[in-house]
Amino acid sequence: MLRLDGPRMPPANGGAAKKLVILAHGYGSNGQDLIGLAPYLSRALPDAVFVAPNAPEPVPGYPGGYQWFPISRLDPHLMGAGVRSAASSLDRFIDAELTRYRLTAADCALVGFSQGTMMSLHVGLRRPEPLGAILGYSGLLAAPETLAAEIKSRPPIALAHGDRDDVIPIGGLFATIDGLAAARTPCMWRISPGAGHTIAEDALALGDSFLRSAFAGKFRGWAPAETVRKP
Repeated sequence: MLRLDGPRMPPANGGAAKKLVILAHGYGSNGQDLIGLAPYLSRALPDAVFVAPNAPEPVPGYPGGYQWFPISRLDPHLMGAGVRSAASSLDRFIDAELTRYRLTAADCALVGFSQGTMMSLHVGLRRPEPLGAILGYSGLLAAPETLAAEIKSRPPIALAHGDRDDVIPIGGLFATIDGLAAARTPCMWRISPGAGHTIAEDALALGDSFLRSAFAGKFRGWAPAETVRKP
């Protein structure tokens, strides 16, 4: 059974990890790329350990590039099948890291970019214990039609997207917001003016503030417990 791994950055304060931030990269990238967010986010989360696993499959023709699942176009059926096929690998990784650092689900945040956002939303909302937060950049909600029947928890969610994104157009953000709403799942969101398929400065600032607030418990009551489907 393949076990994911990738670069790590220990807590900036030099102490034991009290929070865990898992960074899920996009198609054709790798953990080394997304771990670059850690020094920035660690200023708000000095007691957090950051880990950026490489996705389970290498991408043919992309030396050093990985994919959570193969995709050549934004076909809803392919994306739905893709997130389902890769879900167990990310799910197991979350469990293993929580065990490694002796933390609870509420101490963990998923931060995704592009395909990594698809994975973070799919897996994070189907875990029985709510995670501390899900932060998604330049991605979308795959298989929204199945979410209402499969959702098990509703952690705080924040999304950011550039209005000039030509890889996953801005419509993906609006479709995601609608898909989450249909499953009675709220989210915060921000559009970065003039930004393409990237993480803009204002989106970084949103992530910084959102994760700090989520881990501080400022989103308690984000979704009523009685609305959550029991596992």
